[in-house]
Amino acid sequence: MEIRALRWNGTGHPEVVEPAEAALATSGWAWIDITIGSGEDENAIRLEGLQLDPIAVHDAIHDSDLPKVDDFVDQMLIVMHGLRDDRVETYEVDCFVMPNVLVTFHAPLAPAIDSLWHAVQQHSELAVGGCGDLAARLADGVTRRLLAVVDAFDARTDGLIAQALIADPNLLADVTAVRADLSKVRRVVTPQREALDLLRSTESPLITDSARRRFSDVFDVASRAATGLDAARAALAETLDAYRGAEARQATEVTKVLTVYAAVMLPLSLIAGFFGMNHTNIPTLNTRWGWLIVAAIMLAVAAVSIGVFVSEGWVRRPSGRRAGASLGRGLLEAARTPAQVAGAVFEISSMPLRTAIVRRTRTDGHTGDP
Repeated sequence: MEIRALRWNGTGHPEVVEPAEAALATSGWAWIDITIGSGEDENAIRLEGLQLDPIAVHDAIHDSDLPKVDDFVDQMLIVMHGLRDDRVETYEVDCFVMPNVLVTFHAPLAPAIDSLWHAVQQHSELAVGGCGDLAARLADGVTRRLLAVVDAFDARTDGLIAQALIADPNLLADVTAVRADLSKVRRVVTPQREALDLLRSTESPLITDSARRRFSDVFDVASRAATGLDAARAALAETLDAYRGAEARQATEVTKVLTVYAAVMLPLSLIAGFFGMNHTNIPTLNTRWGWLIVAAIMLAVAAVSIGVFVSEGWVRRPSGRRAGASLGRGLLEAARTPAQVAGAVFEISSMPLRTAIVRRTRTDGHTGDP
């Protein structure tokens, strides 16, 4: 556990005070910041004169709460969530607001608190006001960082759409990872907006008029973040729809090639089967040019079949390389189908857990753009 304290007496710059208890003896305000780790005990916090609510302190150290506001008349508990720097994940900040003292509890790596801590020491204008104003500035920094997820998603949207239009097989894993990142932030944005709504309209004397105005501005930021996250989820759904459409279009093209191929080959197979029967009285069987006549008939039937498909607009006119490539893809898919089906059955029957673990790992380990 790490405890640090800032003290401001109304003039100059706030200064760091050691030990933390010395910051309480001031005419201005004191900010006591407590970094907690795993397995901490609330009894280890020895700050005489604070008289923090013991149940609230226990919850701040051991429990994980969604954003909320609890008014204890002589002190107010504000629970907020901020965004980490190293990955898309939020951390909890518990603020105890008292007339002259602000106490914050948080886990290690809280960038919004560290940023305000150093900014207050360098810019004395940020120290103006009471502890309620300081808590409002902290809420401003914490909430604005949540917008980074929305901005990151906007930057990633074009790439996801490009993947969807070409039916990239990696899109589903990418969308799953992005959706997981958005859900981590979205689950705390709405409660945080509701908590800020309470703070901007509270009548508690611990929150000054200037602090209420700042909380009102932060409420607008939280509303914008919530709207952006909802729009991001809708965009993901539209991206999946576009992916399914592109995938269906590709499947339709392959199916069309196979259908035309089968329709052309069917009458030829009928002719070959007819003249391949084991009977001695088949026409042209004993003639020298019989096979040429049958081959010519087969070519004519194939040409007429292809002509009918082209005239009906079912297929385009042959265009050399493109037609050959389409036919090649169709034949390749037809050849690969039995192997793919067998592989799918093997994976489903013998390795269901591995598939789930791989997907879960990629989703949880995704630390790039959300």
